[in-house]
Amino acid sequence: MDRNLALELVRVTEAAALSCGRWVGKGDKMAADDAATNAMRRTLESINISGTVVIGEGEMDEAPMLYIGEKVGNGEAPEVDIAVDPLEGTNICAKGMNGSITTIAIAPRGGFLHAPDMYMEKIATGPAARDAIDINLPPAENLKRVAAAKKCYVEDLTVVVLDRPRHEKMVEEIRKAGARIHLISDGDVAPAIAAAVDGSGVDLMMGIGGAPEGVLAAAALKCMGGGMQGRLVFMSKDERDRALKMGIDDFDQVYLAEDMAKGDVFFAATGVTSGDLLDGVRYFSGGAETHSIVMRSRSRTVRFIKSQHYFDYKPTY
Repeated sequence: MDRNLALELVRVTEAAALSCGRWVGKGDKMAADDAATNAMRRTLESINISGTVVIGEGEMDEAPMLYIGEKVGNGEAPEVDIAVDPLEGTNICAKGMNGSITTIAIAPRGGFLHAPDMYMEKIATGPAARDAIDINLPPAENLKRVAAAKKCYVEDLTVVVLDRPRHEKMVEEIRKAGARIHLISDGDVAPAIAAAVDGSGVDLMMGIGGAPEGVLAAAALKCMGGGMQGRLVFMSKDERDRALKMGIDDFDQVYLAEDMAKGDVFFAATGVTSGDLLDGVRYFSGGAETHSIVMRSRSRTVRFIKSQHYFDYKPTY
């Protein structure tokens, strides 16, 4: 795939962020998500790809656009699979809290794990400790291994965990081991990526979150040389049946980043509200500034991009 496609994807996430950024703190997560989805879908139409959404807003009868199976792009080569979350952290955006992003990833046809809309247990870290993590080990043991790989003390590590009752035991074990914890209310894609960025202040992301979000995080971590492991968590027989229909028959399989995102992968994200990874949209008279990250697995190039947008020349925003 053309390496310039990476910068085209930034246009997609920027458009989504600029649109939903108007809804930050207004308490309407549905309106924010709709704004991001419409802008992302509209911008994708101008990209030179023949894309199929495999991770998106839900099934066709659940979502008006960017639904699983939808065709996007202008129909030209290359043929790609697309994973999107037009607004990751809808509640965060609606409440004006930190860490919401817009995000997209592409891979060659068949490159993404077709993750059902269910839970996934995850652990993610950066390149230095990618070979040290093991999702089958207790949190304390993973912390010791990561600290050794990073040549620091466990007490120096910061772990991001979703603030959920299901994580109470894990949080207790992490605290007992001596590591610091950053509890977040929603949105675990950005923290997973931040764990692979030097100087972000995040060393690990651990816990159970959405499986589709796990695929997006895996795409980014593959591009960065980081490590991620995930395992589906089934809450009902219906979820198992749905996984079977999507081609998943080993319910205990541990997926590596390379299993969830194969081939030449591109990833882009733009901040909506500021967080550990990206700054949020900042509006000024006549325009706005955005902060994005874009990367490609083949070259392992990671770019942080600050862009200024002038609405007299971008009237769609």
